[in-house]
Amino acid sequence: MSDPQQQRDDSLQLMVVLARAYNWVTANTNKEIRGHGLNPTEFGVLELLYHKGPQPLQQIGEKILISSGNITYVVDKLEKKQLLVRKPCAEDRRVIYAELTEKGEQFLAAIFPSHREAIEQAVSGLNQEEKQQAIELLKKLGRSAQERFQL
Repeated sequence: MSDPQQQRDDSLQLMVVLARAYNWVTANTNKEIRGHGLNPTEFGVLELLYHKGPQPLQQIGEKILISSGNITYVVDKLEKKQLLVRKPCAEDRRVIYAELTEKGEQFLAAIFPSHREAIEQAVSGLNQEEKQQAIELLKKLGRSAQERFQL
C-alpha cells in the first residue's frame, strides 16, 4: 500500500499528464480545423448543428461550454459566412434557433471525414483495447470530480 505522500504525488502527476495529453490531442485537431478556415469554437457550433439539428442559441453555449456573449459573436461570424441562419421559434418568439444552411450542411459533410481522421491520428498512440480502458477510466474520473465539485 502506498503512503499518503505518494498518493498526493500520483494525483499531481495524473493532473499534469492528463492536461498535456489533452493539449496535444486538441492541438492536432485544432490544426486540422483551422485548415478549413474555422476556429475551434466555430467548428464546435457547426458540428453540434450538423449532428443534432437546429438548436436554441442559449443551449448551444451550454453544450459546447462557451458563454452566451461568445455564442452571439460566433453565430454572427458563421451567419456572415452563410453557414448558418437564425430562426425564431414558432411557439416562443423569445427563443432563437441556429440552423445550418444548405451551404453549411455541404461544408460540414465535406470536412467532417478529415476531422474524424485527425482525431483518429491524434489518439493513435493507443490500441482499441486501451482506448476503451481510457474511456471508462476518464468517465469514472469525470463523474467523481463532478460529484465532489457539487458538494
